[in-house]
Amino acid sequence: MKRFSSDVFPIEEIAIGGTVEQIVKGGRDKFPLLEDGFQGINQIGVIGWGSQGPAQAQNLRDSLEGTGIKVKVGLRSGSKSLDEARGAGFTEENGTLGEMFKVIAESDLVILLISDAAQVEHYERIFATMKHGAMLGLSHGFLLGYFDSLGFRVKNPFPNYISVIGVCPKGMGPSVRRLYEQGKEINGAGINCSFTVEQDIDGRATDVALAWAIAIGAPYVFPTTLRNEYRSDIFGERAVLLGGIEGATEALYPYYMEGGMNEEDAFRNAVEHLTGPISSVISKQGIIGLYNMFIAKDKEMFERAYSSAILPFYVLMNEIYDEVSSGNEINSVVMAGERLKEFGWTKIDGTRMWTVGKKVRSQRGKSGSSYENMISPVTAGIYSAMMMAQVTVLHEHGHCLSEICNETVIEAVDSLNPYIHAQGIAYMVDNCSTTARLGDRKWAPRFHHVIMQQVLVNLDSGKEIDHTLINDFKNHFIHGALATCATMRPPVDISVAAKQ
Repeated sequence: MKRFSSDVFPIEEIAIGGTVEQIVKGGRDKFPLLEDGFQGINQIGVIGWGSQGPAQAQNLRDSLEGTGIKVKVGLRSGSKSLDEARGAGFTEENGTLGEMFKVIAESDLVILLISDAAQVEHYERIFATMKHGAMLGLSHGFLLGYFDSLGFRVKNPFPNYISVIGVCPKGMGPSVRRLYEQGKEINGAGINCSFTVEQDIDGRATDVALAWAIAIGAPYVFPTTLRNEYRSDIFGERAVLLGGIEGATEALYPYYMEGGMNEEDAFRNAVEHLTGPISSVISKQGIIGLYNMFIAKDKEMFERAYSSAILPFYVLMNEIYDEVSSGNEINSVVMAGERLKEFGWTKIDGTRMWTVGKKVRSQRGKSGSSYENMISPVTAGIYSAMMMAQVTVLHEHGHCLSEICNETVIEAVDSLNPYIHAQGIAYMVDNCSTTARLGDRKWAPRFHHVIMQQVLVNLDSGKEIDHTLINDFKNHFIHGALATCATMRPPVDISVAAKQ
């Protein structure tokens, strides 16, 4: 991994899981450094109003108040999002809202947050419109992945007259905004970000990237590469973060009912335990902390579920990673762009299971309905195996431990799962990017199939626990890495209002 240096922001080294990595501490006490970090940037153009656009535009505006640096939103003429942007205070009258390409042409930093498919469609015009000496900011490496899929890897796909940087929040846009707002009361509340410098034409790119990350509220910023980012991000969305959790919960719900539970208790065991206490324990004590909570028969059941699931998940996740790194998954997103214009989005929470979930959420806190101190060992074992399989695949492909921890665990339990817990699966998935939403719809059925046809069959077959797999789990280096990363979690839990 390339080593970075900055004249503005202190870059520290930390020991994590037997390796040494660089981090930058953010927080509101670093806001006085933002003007120096953004040296030479008079206008930041935030292009797009999807998952990340509203959060980043508002956070940047609020953090840079009084600096003289303008934050201006650029949208297509006639965009359905214009009224939403105006409602957030970006207007034509105050000079903070304009047509997309006009804003690109006049901005010193262009943060490109339109959908991935739209970036592919318009990148040539975007590059041609940008000022010489300006910076292109990406919050996802999808565009580079598209260039890779075309065979551009041996040459520079970006124009030589712009710098190219990346700042990638480890959470969906609403979480980026929500924790930033909570951070007004508690310094350091926010979503961790990775950052990268793909091309630096004048030596300012690292400082600007770090200023951008800190300004949108990142408590910790860690380096990656744009290529590693798009691979780990697209892979993670299709695995643990979205597709995996939907597939797992929708497989476990009928499994518990077949075992004799009523539909409400089945939902509690399949979903509420996972998005509530399981996520809370992992967030603060790691995956090994979840395992250590169990005793006697429950620990044995966790081990049985884990050893039944880890290998099937590992095989499936290798397939997903191959599909991402080969460009197949990227091209599938590009092709889906045209279909969405004609057919729109499918609904993912209309089944009986998710209807039952609304009733279960309405019963929280009422007499006889408490589940806060209950954790299903089967759900916990299967979810832990899913996380560990993803950790293994990412590590085998050379991703750094901070990226692995954030993309597999921290983003799941601290940013995404609370949205399922508050209002159900669609509220989480459909607050994410188009690429993530498509990945969930494609791969959640595969996880469902693997769990139904392999994991639960293995579990019910009475096979002996594979103690070699359990010992590997207990002694895995990721637990130490997660313990280090736990010191870098937000100082508060994200607050998401439940919908009755």
